[in-house]
Amino acid sequence: MSELANTADYLVTQKLVKRFDEAVAVDDVSLSIAKGEIFALLGSSGCGKSTLLRMLAGFESPTSGCILLGGQDVAKFAPYDRPMNMMFQSYALFPHLDIWENVAFGLKREGLPRDEIKQRVGEMLDLVQLGAFAKRKPHQLSGGQQQRVALARSLAKRPKLLLLDEPLGALDKKLREQTQFELVNIIEKVGVTCVMVTHDQEEAMTMANRIAVMSKGRVLQVGSPEEVYEHPANRFVADFIGNVNLIEGKLSVDEPDHCAVTTGIGVVSVGHGISGALNMPVAVAIRPEKLEISKTRPDVGFNLFHGTVKEIAYFGSYNTYIVLASDGSRLKITEANTSRHDLSDITWEDQVYFWWDDRAAVVLRS
Repeated sequence: MSELANTADYLVTQKLVKRFDEAVAVDDVSLSIAKGEIFALLGSSGCGKSTLLRMLAGFESPTSGCILLGGQDVAKFAPYDRPMNMMFQSYALFPHLDIWENVAFGLKREGLPRDEIKQRVGEMLDLVQLGAFAKRKPHQLSGGQQQRVALARSLAKRPKLLLLDEPLGALDKKLREQTQFELVNIIEKVGVTCVMVTHDQEEAMTMANRIAVMSKGRVLQVGSPEEVYEHPANRFVADFIGNVNLIEGKLSVDEPDHCAVTTGIGVVSVGHGISGALNMPVAVAIRPEKLEISKTRPDVGFNLFHGTVKEIAYFGSYNTYIVLASDGSRLKITEANTSRHDLSDITWEDQVYFWWDDRAAVVLRS
């Protein structure tokens, strides 16, 4: 096989399809992943992301399509002939070996020098905060600790391609957040290319350079976390990534640099065009944190609406308001708590104004 021209196409899938009888699990997926990139497959259960990962690992054979790694088609290779390592959702630890030996197992089989094995195993156990448990057996650890051992073992061999299936799902929130950054640092340090599967949007956006959002076996959008969040390609992506308000309406103005949508709450101004047909049904997608809220009328000239506060929730760093708009729709608005002594004067059943900048929303075709 010919070598690829550059590292931007280090891992490539071409029109990859996987069928189980009549069911299509992966449907015509073509991706290009750069060398050293951390790439996330993000989607809900049953979307095909784990099947795609298993095809990369060699545990499932494609119905059709190619998998190229460094320019070589590896789709026909057995799992043990592929220069990659996969961390399973089931921990797959050796019960008769202690934690240190579990992490060192693959390194010993490769015949690495004893000092290098000792150094790598120590680094991995420090990464997952299990150095003090090195001599324990897997059954003496909690489920979350066992998953962290599996993670350390997967990283220890420094494979060319690291495949992670829900890598941090068993960890508690605080440790998961800490390990996300540590894992990224380790991956970048060794320069391994990583493909991870997750249903956790925060995990994908924190760890990945780029994200592929999947649904029903297809990739709906590929982009950086910022691109996918701020410029969703369709309603599914907008609704799946974070929280979003979708305001239905019809396109009433469409210019190259702006458009307007007539909705039940009024005319919404948007700071981009969509090259659509006038009066076509569309939805305005606006994130809750992009909206402002006040009991007094602000000095703004557009995208100013009013409603009634129906729900309030306090989340520590921010408050969430559910506002019943004039047309009966409900919008979510979040407001950051920037000071320990901030006390909002907004309460239930208050009449409020809410508004946003015209560059804060995106128009999605129905």
